[in-house]
Amino acid sequence: MEWPACVDEYEKLVIRMNTPRVVIDNAVCPTATLVTVDSARRHGILLEAVQVLTDLNLSIKKAYISSDGRWFMDVFHVTDQDGNKLTDESVISYIEQSMGTIHYSRTNDYNGLTALELTGTDRVGLLSEVFAVLADLQCNVVEAKVWTHNGRIASLIYAKDCDSGCPIEDSQKIDRIEARLRNVLKGDNDIRSARTSVSLAVTHTERRLHQMMFADRDYERKPILNQGSDSTVVTVQNWAKRGYSVVNVQCKDRSKLLFDIVCTLTDMEYVVFHATVNAAGDAAYLEFYIRHTDGTPISSEPERQRVIQCLEAAVERRGSQGVRLELFAADRQGLLADVTRTFRENGLNVTRAEISTQSDMALNFFYVTDAIGNTADPKLIEAVRHRIGLSNLKVKELPLLCHEKLEREEQAVGVGGAVLLSLGSLVRRNLYNLGLIRSYS
Repeated sequence: MEWPACVDEYEKLVIRMNTPRVVIDNAVCPTATLVTVDSARRHGILLEAVQVLTDLNLSIKKAYISSDGRWFMDVFHVTDQDGNKLTDESVISYIEQSMGTIHYSRTNDYNGLTALELTGTDRVGLLSEVFAVLADLQCNVVEAKVWTHNGRIASLIYAKDCDSGCPIEDSQKIDRIEARLRNVLKGDNDIRSARTSVSLAVTHTERRLHQMMFADRDYERKPILNQGSDSTVVTVQNWAKRGYSVVNVQCKDRSKLLFDIVCTLTDMEYVVFHATVNAAGDAAYLEFYIRHTDGTPISSEPERQRVIQCLEAAVERRGSQGVRLELFAADRQGLLADVTRTFRENGLNVTRAEISTQSDMALNFFYVTDAIGNTADPKLIEAVRHRIGLSNLKVKELPLLCHEKLEREEQAVGVGGAVLLSLGSLVRRNLYNLGLIRSYS
């Protein structure tokens, strides 16, 4: 193991003693791979463990999380996006290595790029204006993610200078970028809340987007565009006898759901001591036993309401509103500006976007609705595709969760399915002894 130069021998010893023990088992459960993590407890370690799994686009079908004193154990039931167990040895090895090094920071994949953070009021065509400004200022967008929620937009864009191919470090150019983007975000009525910043220091992209929208207080705002009918139910109650606040979340299941909730609780300075996660059909049921970092439960009704609002927002931000379009084309300067301008000119609103480049090719995903948030007219989508290029812009269905396949396999387990309890038994026994569940058998 290679150590950072700043780590002394005592710190190395502490890290070795506290390094998580990771066990990955494909034999016990017929429908999922079990990932078990044992480690010394510290604030944020649960989020880091969940982050490793979600960064690989794995689905967490069930989870049992429990801490006892200074130690915790997590058991995750995971599958790939197609609902299959993990069989790729490189993926399994990556999980083992990453889980075993979550005690110290890992480098990100955005070295050599400049990070642009944008928040403001969402409106039809805003993204096209942003990309047009960047193209005009000779900024090449390499990666980007855009979220919208309750009429607000947050975007984290990674760019480099078109001419030099290096990070944008010239202070005068940075000032011009910030000033012009701020004017775009302000529009006619967002003078106070529009924010832009440029930085070379980058955190985890999706966690940073949650933090940006939380700081923008999107959870307090009412939606401007029409929202989907999928309901999220969050309840918070105090269990005075045990000194916990009990949070229950019931919503539609989707990828990265657990990450979004744990990320928000962690950034709000709550500690998850125990939790259970279960995805049944297309619904997800999550229960968390939390306290403040100082060990106290939620203490007031306003705080309780704030937790409910923030968790509802955390679930909804990544909601996939609209038709999913995939753009795969040769990368060039101004490509994003041209594509998003075409969306704007045809009345399409981008509700979420993921921008990436692979070698000299651009691979981008856009979720689009009409101007008021309803499903876009298929004829309009086809017209946009013809204009951009039928072979370049395609309509993509969301990945299936394969719940029916999993349920059929679970029903066929029979007596052998009893072995499923083995690796999770320690966690569930701990929850049972604390009175947090009725049975662990």
